[in-house]
Amino acid sequence: MTARFCIEALAPEHDRAGFACGSEVLDKYLREQASQDMRRRTSVCYVAVDTQSGAIAGYYTLAAGSVLLMELSEAMAKKLPRYPLVPVARLGRLAVNVALRGQQLGAALLWDAGLRAMQSGMGVFALVVDAKNDTAAAFYKHHGFTPFSSNPLTFVLPLATLAKKN
Repeated sequence: MTARFCIEALAPEHDRAGFACGSEVLDKYLREQASQDMRRRTSVCYVAVDTQSGAIAGYYTLAAGSVLLMELSEAMAKKLPRYPLVPVARLGRLAVNVALRGQQLGAALLWDAGLRAMQSGMGVFALVVDAKNDTAAAFYKHHGFTPFSSNPLTFVLPLATLAKKN
């Protein structure tokens, strides 16, 4: 996987027009909004670029965020300081080109997001994501994320859990 794709921050030279993941909202975000969000420093978009064709094969966004301590499971919360808010890295979007589905690129992007969050130099407890639908929810559950009790489509993966897999 890593020999075929290079994951890097979105840059002007990346051709976004040809990307199609099957969700017009996610396609439009990459084409029209991702660069603006990066300039405004509200999120960073990372793209998986096919090293042979130069095409964008997938992408994800990361941003700083926080969650209420009381929204975490009791097992997670007891390991944390009793501050009302806990710092997290928020995975805002994750999309893979329809032609590459089933090739584990989504998992590779998710893994890369976790590693970047761990190496960010900021105090971040977990990776948090809002799943768009039940299919996305199943994907995140499969990769070890657990749902928040207050919202079954919001998931959390402590970075300590990810570090153990590294």
